[in-house]
Amino acid sequence: MIKKIFFTVIVAFLFIQCVEEKDPFLISNTSVGELTIGMKIKQVDSIFAQDSIVKLYSRNDEFSTQGEVEIYEKDGNKLMQISPRGNNDPDALISNFRFYDARYKTDKGLNLNSTFKDVKANYEIANIETTLSTVVIFLKDSDIFINIDKKELPENFRYNPNLVIDVTNIPDKAKIKYFMLSWKIDDLEEKE
Repeated sequence: MIKKIFFTVIVAFLFIQCVEEKDPFLISNTSVGELTIGMKIKQVDSIFAQDSIVKLYSRNDEFSTQGEVEIYEKDGNKLMQISPRGNNDPDALISNFRFYDARYKTDKGLNLNSTFKDVKANYEIANIETTLSTVVIFLKDSDIFINIDKKELPENFRYNPNLVIDVTNIPDKAKIKYFMLSWKIDDLEEKE
C-alpha cells in the first residue's frame, strides 16, 4: 500500500513538473500572457497583482478596475495599456492592447523591436492604411496590427495622407512605432 501511495505521489510530482509554464509575454489572437479573450477589465487586478496598475480615467468612488489601464512593473518599466469596450463598466470585456515592452511577442517573434522586414518574413499583409503621421499595417489571420511612422518612409510618401502606400513602398529597415492587438469580442458580448 505504501508503495502505491509513494508511486502516485512521484507520478503526480513529475506531471506537475512537466506542465509547461505559460509565457507571460506571449501574444496570440486569444491571449496575452495570462489574459484571455473574454476576460473582464476588473480581472486585471488579480493577474497583475505584483505589478503597478494605473487607471487612466479613475474616480474616487471606484472599487474595482474599470476603463483603460496601464501596467507597469514594480521597477517602473511600462509594459502595456489595456482598454475595455466600455470605460465605465468593470464588467466590460477587454478588447485592445498597446504594447510598450519588447518582451511581448508573437509565437513568430514579432515584437516592438521588429522591423518591417521581420513582419514581411513572418506574416501576410492583409491591408495597409495611412493616417496623417503613420502607416497602419493589418496582418492576415491575426488581430495584431502595427503602426510605422511615416518618417520611416521615403520622402515622397510622408506628406500626402491620400497617397496609397503598398508593401513595396515601406523600407525593410522601417521600425515599428506602435505594436497593438484588438480582439474581436462582438460575438462574446452578444452571448452575455
